[in-house]
Amino acid sequence: MRLIFMGTPQFAVPTLRRLAASDHQILAVVTNPDRPQGRGRQPASPPVKSIALELGLEVMQPASIKEPEFADQLQALRPDLFAVVAFSILPRRLLRIPPLGSVNLHPSLLPAYRGAAPIIWAVINGETETGITTFRLNPRVDAGDLLLQRRVAIDPDETAGELDARLREQGADMMLETIDRLEAGNIEPLPQDDACVSRAPKLTREDGHIDWNQPAAAIRNRIRGTNPVPGAFTEWNGNPLKIHRARLCETDLDADLDRSEPGCVLVADPRQGLVIATGEGGLELSEVQPAGKKSMEGIAFVRGYQIAPGDRFGAPPA
Repeated sequence: MRLIFMGTPQFAVPTLRRLAASDHQILAVVTNPDRPQGRGRQPASPPVKSIALELGLEVMQPASIKEPEFADQLQALRPDLFAVVAFSILPRRLLRIPPLGSVNLHPSLLPAYRGAAPIIWAVINGETETGITTFRLNPRVDAGDLLLQRRVAIDPDETAGELDARLREQGADMMLETIDRLEAGNIEPLPQDDACVSRAPKLTREDGHIDWNQPAAAIRNRIRGTNPVPGAFTEWNGNPLKIHRARLCETDLDADLDRSEPGCVLVADPRQGLVIATGEGGLELSEVQPAGKKSMEGIAFVRGYQIAPGDRFGAPPA
């Protein structure tokens, strides 16, 4: 089958590699333009571009996918199908080009978690299961007919970044299977149930800001879900403190919790760790990163920064 692949981030790379190694022909790879990155603001290539060039594939980086000239370029390639992973919403003019339509890979069990950040929100919300879906693209966001779907368990300690790494590999296999079955004509599209839709919007930095009034379990899920981006953080001594990992405290601290406000240090011991009071239960910070410093274990933070019971994390009361 004659394919045009569209994708930009690391999540799309395994699918590109899998399709390039298959019997299908990739006519071109469409990805975002290079963007300035880092302190020097030097132009950096998207991950998909780097791999496409490594594979010897033609790369297209339109400034806008809405330009008529770009649609004409794609039409001239005579593709059978667009294979899309983590890319922009395609305008109707592009969707009309391939005779077999466009297939997208989405890391959730659609119609659950439609949107830009399904993996992150699934972890933040404490889901124990998610999945991967291939579906036909239409002009609405993540709303096209379902093609294939697989359930995937979320490990209790798994971060969004770790789950992303698993789903991108499994998704690559499922995208290839979907295209193979479309070519063979043995796949039956199913409409999505709009009554079961949930959303997964893009996050901002503030979505990683810890509210110590929440239960410990909810805070821990937010830390897992925002690792590595946008990153969970709180305040300590007036400075931001990143929190990379945490675990629920299993020690009986009910008496201390009754006397402590959320955000107060309950335990600060180089052997027992760093435990913070929350709206419900204690939370042990197992990996943190002070401003301008490298990541460190919670016990190293206690030892190096003289943290003591009664110290307070979070913004001071207004």
